Amino acid sequence: MIRVLLAFVFLATLAACEEGPRELRLVTPVGTIDRDIVEELAELFDNERVLTRISLTEETLSGEEALDAIAAGKADVALISNSQEFRRDIATVMPLYPTVLHIARRDGFAEPTAPGDLSNAAVFAGAAGSASRSIFERIADNIGLADDDYRYITDPSEVADMVVVFAPIAPERIAEFPELRLISMGTPQEIGNGGTVDAAVLLNPHFRPFVIPVGTYGDSTPEPIVTIAVDKILVTRSDLDSAVVYDFISDILRLRPALAAKRPGLFQQLSEDFDVSRSRFVLHPGTLDYLQRSEPTIYERYSGVAEVAVTLLIALFSAVLAGVRILRIRRKNRIDRYYAAAIEIRDSVDDEASSSEREQAIVKIRDLQDRAFDQLVDEKLGADESFRIFITLSNDVLRQLGGIAPASD
Repeated sequence: MIRVLLAFVFLATLAACEEGPRELRLVTPVGTIDRDIVEELAELFDNERVLTRISLTEETLSGEEALDAIAAGKADVALISNSQEFRRDIATVMPLYPTVLHIARRDGFAEPTAPGDLSNAAVFAGAAGSASRSIFERIADNIGLADDDYRYITDPSEVADMVVVFAPIAPERIAEFPELRLISMGTPQEIGNGGTVDAAVLLNPHFRPFVIPVGTYGDSTPEPIVTIAVDKILVTRSDLDSAVVYDFISDILRLRPALAAKRPGLFQQLSEDFDVSRSRFVLHPGTLDYLQRSEPTIYERYSGVAEVAVTLLIALFSAVLAGVRILRIRRKNRIDRYYAAAIEIRDSVDDEASSSEREQAIVKIRDLQDRAFDQLVDEKLGADESFRIFITLSNDVLRQLGGIAPASD
């Protein structure tokens, strides 16, 4: 018997080893730089021996839309700004690189310190609801600027008087905007001494101080530029398999030299013990496993293989039975809610109800039936006796309300 079990475990291990890498669907970002980076990442994953693969979604999404796609199961991973609002169904995988707040003015345009400084100004501050748009609106509030004193532009071909945007450090792009001059939020000496940048970080813990060194952007940075940075982070569903997330992190960190070669300004600081203390989402269990990893000894790794295998088989069988039972209970609970809703609608209409009230009740019953059939198609309800009872009940209510002609004798 023991030999048979050992043979089964051996064959199962071989089958598992023959399986290909797990494919993860990565949301294609809207931003040009972010999109280029994920395309480079997907290309690296495709050309290397990895435990996971990456495929990019055809649709480009950003921010809340990307998180919705993950929550709905349309994608597995997204690269988003750490400034997004907390969601329980989203978990952090790891920070990938920082994006830095660039506040710039057109050469010859006054640095904004009073309402008149931005009179009739064309402002590029990212998309509505973005972190950069929020930062600019704070600047406008601080100097008492009214909404009609300036206008937002979103077309890159338009000339902006002021730019407020979170973007990776990319010195090669300065040639595209030679007329812009960066604005500093203070001096490097003020960091940690209660300056403007400290106030921004205090109120937004996901931000951190950042200094753009002299000459990074040529003539646009004749002196150090003090600003703030927020990480671009990889996120996924909270229920994605921990082992997959663990392998995904391992693959990214193994490919770190190749990433740094392609983007030397972004990935040098990416380390195996990455900092997740500023994450606005809960950490994925796979991320915690990676950060708390410890190499087991040979004895710990291979001792008790047969006993563990037998235990796992029993546990798997029990889990399948429990899963089937839980699924049935959930389906029963769902159909019970439909029963209650149909009875409530029926009881809300008495003999003296107007035709309008009856028509509204009929619409509600039919909507209830539509939702029940939708859940039946999605396999959230079972096509069993409970479902047939609901359809019979709802049809009886429709007949009472005049929504179905009575059957002829």
